[in-house]
Amino acid sequence: MKPTLALPLLILSGLAALTAGCKREAAAPAAAEATVANATAAGKTVDSARIAAADGEPGNWLSTGRGYNEQRYSPLEQINAGNVGGLGLAWTYKVDVDRGAEATPVVADGVMYTTGAYSIVYAINAKTGALLWKYDPQVNRAKSGNACCDVVNRGVAIGHGKVFVAAFDGRIVAINAADGSKAWESDASDGSGRTFALTGSPLLIGKRVLVGSGGAEFNARGYVSAFDIDTGKLAWRFYTVPGDPKKPDENAAMTMARKTWTGDQYWQQGGGGTVWNGMAYDPESDLLYFGTGNGVSWNKLERGEPDGDNLFISSIVAVKAATGEYAWHYQETPNDNWDYDACANIVLADVEFQGQPRKVLLHAPKNGFFYVIDRKTGQLLSAEKFAPTTWATHVDLKTGRPVVDQKVADWSKEAKIVAPGPFGAHNWQPMSFSPKTGLVYIPVQDVASLMAPHKAPGFDNREGVWNIGGDLPLPDDDKVVAQIAGSLKGRLVAWDPIAQKQVWSQTHANIWNGGTLATAGNLVFQGTADGRVVAWSADKGEKLWESPANSGVMAGPVSYEIDGEQYISVMAGWGGVFPLIGGAIANYAKVRPEARVLSFKLGGKASLPAPKHEAVPLPELQEVKADAKTLARGAELFLGACAPCHGLNAVGGGVIPDLRYLTPEKHAIFAGIVAGAKADRGMPSFAGRFSLDEVEAIRQYLIKRSHDLKTALDAQAAPVAAK
Repeated sequence: MKPTLALPLLILSGLAALTAGCKREAAAPAAAEATVANATAAGKTVDSARIAAADGEPGNWLSTGRGYNEQRYSPLEQINAGNVGGLGLAWTYKVDVDRGAEATPVVADGVMYTTGAYSIVYAINAKTGALLWKYDPQVNRAKSGNACCDVVNRGVAIGHGKVFVAAFDGRIVAINAADGSKAWESDASDGSGRTFALTGSPLLIGKRVLVGSGGAEFNARGYVSAFDIDTGKLAWRFYTVPGDPKKPDENAAMTMARKTWTGDQYWQQGGGGTVWNGMAYDPESDLLYFGTGNGVSWNKLERGEPDGDNLFISSIVAVKAATGEYAWHYQETPNDNWDYDACANIVLADVEFQGQPRKVLLHAPKNGFFYVIDRKTGQLLSAEKFAPTTWATHVDLKTGRPVVDQKVADWSKEAKIVAPGPFGAHNWQPMSFSPKTGLVYIPVQDVASLMAPHKAPGFDNREGVWNIGGDLPLPDDDKVVAQIAGSLKGRLVAWDPIAQKQVWSQTHANIWNGGTLATAGNLVFQGTADGRVVAWSADKGEKLWESPANSGVMAGPVSYEIDGEQYISVMAGWGGVFPLIGGAIANYAKVRPEARVLSFKLGGKASLPAPKHEAVPLPELQEVKADAKTLARGAELFLGACAPCHGLNAVGGGVIPDLRYLTPEKHAIFAGIVAGAKADRGMPSFAGRFSLDEVEAIRQYLIKRSHDLKTALDAQAAPVAAK
């Protein structure tokens, strides 16, 4: 998930979005033994051959995309367009931490494996929802600021009796599937000391487990690593951008890429190109496909690149899975200047294109174009806009390059409104593909952004410090916030990848909705930002069913079958970049973080508790003791250091504390909190970054925001009091 440099189109008004320990917890022995015994009795081992043949056992969901092609399509059809109205909640499981829930569960032989915040892994009886075991990798919470978009995790890989999780603080951990004990763990960082975090799901291929890296808002150099599943030993590593120019290149691909960069400023900054989300694999060609992220900084001039393509940022890259050897690449956004990651999930499909059978790769990244690419060669076959897109007029099929409208799009020297904004036309929330309808189902976001260069450019190379190359205008008017919230729009779009056109669309009131699942029952399932799980007919887009989720849903649903009954399951839990950065705007979704697994079946009779909507009174307000200049400085510092987690106007989007509600006791120890007193609770230390005067300027700004809030609340209450 990625942050945004500025929020929606109307943001002209000044609003912009911008340890090695472990802990295992076993469930009741009887329940655990029964389920594990059933799996063992079946005599099955999850391995690459079984994942590759996923269509042969539609009752399981063996990888995050169900199979290596990442289509997220279930051949099950017991639940269908004719009877989906009878779907009910079968069971629910509440996970430990109410933060963003982004994982796609995997299900094998009656057991579901999923993750919550801080990379905690859960093994659950997929029929009853009973916990079998839980594994907490004891993530170093002082590292919570080392990713742009919360301490999320998008799921596990399973195979050969193990469950593999990429722990947020940079470790790949193998867990014994039978009892939840740790088999091994390895440091996935490259030892460079650059900011590093893991949020994506690993991928099992053969006897290796692969994982990408995150951190391209900081000082990261992107790469993919492959580890031996028995020992945890590093097998190979592929970097996505070149390294230190004073040292030899790691391979010929890096030598090729270096020609597209100038100077050594990129090396000082790290380069970016992180592989923080999905990967796909073609067993026939042994090619691994992954998307890469933005460059560091976002602003091309601040990374010293007015013209260079900067390979392999914002690209699809194919490498040999066995060795990590480069095969081909296609760069979707050369010289990326807009945070247009290519990290949305990649879908592989066999289609008829222009009258000929083709093995293709389908991709709908943040930049607003839908790409159809020959997955053997990397040749671009077609590309068309699937969402409002102004930064480029079209993609030239002869050159494969976008035709950029520089008058509209180049904000590197002056502020411009650009569509899509850095939230993207489609972010990490997975799309699905139905071979039955031939359509792709995309969680689309219609949101443009104001992007503005730094007034005082400069790169801070310390760990955990944001470097996006731009300034964030500050929202001080909550009425404007409300107006802008109404301008955001999300959509579920059914897209024909061959005709390159929209077939149908459903509009959501908010952006940041969930991933999609397509099924043979002519259904598409998606969770929504406003706290629902919904089913539409896959062919026509008619809404057929919905159920409350108590919280915003971002993750992708799955389907599986046990004892002749089909289930639809999804992780629910509000969080990620939009609620964090968006602050008050995201709060207009009217949901709270409440992280849990929801599992539905026909005739399900379970129920959810009442959702959280507690009202918190304002504490005793502090006196503002700062002049206008100091308050302006405090606002500037807050935006640069605090807004990425606490929201643009200190609201926090309902995910982490709203700093306008600081108590007198918290104000008294504010400097200590900033210096790391609560690092074990996930509040990173900023010791050495700010002077005491700067810390106090931030605190005074927060006091002012508290007074602004009280004024707004009093105004809302006044008409009621008059009655």
